[in-house]
Amino acid sequence: MRLRSPDQLAPRQTRPEGTDAVRRRILVPFGTRPEVIKLAPVVRALRSAGHDVTTVDTGQHTSAVMAADVQRDLGLRPDVRLRLPDGPGRTGRLLSGAVRTLAEHPVDVVLTLGDTHTVPAYALASRTAGIPFAHLEAGLRSFNLRSVEEVNRRVAGAAAQLHFAPTERAASFLAHEGIPPERVFVVGNPVIDALCERGVARVAPSERVGVLITAHRASNVDDPARLARLIGLVAALAREVGPVLFPVHPRTAKRLREHGLSDRLADLPGVTLRDPLPYPDLLTALASARVVVTDSGGLQEEAAYFGVPVVVLRRSTPRWEGVEQNAAVLTGITSDDEASTAAEAARRLAEPVELERIAGLPCPYGDGTTGPQVAAILADPATTPLLELTEPDFTDGTRPWEVVR
Repeated sequence: MRLRSPDQLAPRQTRPEGTDAVRRRILVPFGTRPEVIKLAPVVRALRSAGHDVTTVDTGQHTSAVMAADVQRDLGLRPDVRLRLPDGPGRTGRLLSGAVRTLAEHPVDVVLTLGDTHTVPAYALASRTAGIPFAHLEAGLRSFNLRSVEEVNRRVAGAAAQLHFAPTERAASFLAHEGIPPERVFVVGNPVIDALCERGVARVAPSERVGVLITAHRASNVDDPARLARLIGLVAALAREVGPVLFPVHPRTAKRLREHGLSDRLADLPGVTLRDPLPYPDLLTALASARVVVTDSGGLQEEAAYFGVPVVVLRRSTPRWEGVEQNAAVLTGITSDDEASTAAEAARRLAEPVELERIAGLPCPYGDGTTGPQVAAILADPATTPLLELTEPDFTDGTRPWEVVR
């Protein structure tokens, strides 16, 4: 596969010009904590621009700290709140809930973010209903065929009329997939909007202490051997880098109990275990850490904003910009060698010279204006033709391969 680099792409519109603003009815669904964090500033910007926004809690997270609490803290209260059953059938219920919600709340466009199951559910429901679909965080690609999130991202890419890409790298992936450039807008990632709104200050590298670690991916915590290896990595980090703060995700806590590993983790010296942190506390811990070790996508972006290096506990990532800056290192924990690589990477990145270098890098994920940019694009009359779901006409003798080059 041969991809064009961002500097080989044609210039892209990021702030459309227009005089007669269009006010649209927009449905914004969300189901997880990262979606709430990132969509809260976007929804505020949409409403400030005069758009009529209906927000939907799709019910993916049932834990209060992962859903309702963060909604309240960030001021994103849903207009529609759905509930999903535990166990099998949740994905089907997500789709049926999306179909029902769109039938009950007529809108002009559906806007989703990211790669959770909420995204393909509302993408399919909106297209079935003949409603245009737009995708935030468009173009992120890990190229991991075993990743369900990758499937969700690609479904969104196939369904969307508007692709709000966070970076030129993400836009280049969309171009490679044949998405017309006029449908792609590079707007940054709204998590930077959220961080700018919070006003959490950067911490000087010389004042940072220890390691922040998070892990919740099924590939890392569901297998008992990998989970035990993760505990060994935590122990090594505490010995060799500094005190470790480990907010334990509900999925990880459940797997630790199931595999009889909770006590082994709890007994490690230099390790503080916590329930998932409220978002402001998480940001403070992140800004103060010498290095972050995580399998989270959002933390990679937030760490870049604070100039904190990252060890990514995955062999691939949809966020390549940190890797390109040498501020993030990819490594799984599928073997002892990989776990050793993760520990060594954390030690190297926590060295004073590396901390200073990474702290001086520009954040590649935006400037905190994603929400206003999205609101302006949707208000621009020039966007209206892009939202039209038109049927092609090849009766004049043209062929698709003459249209798509």
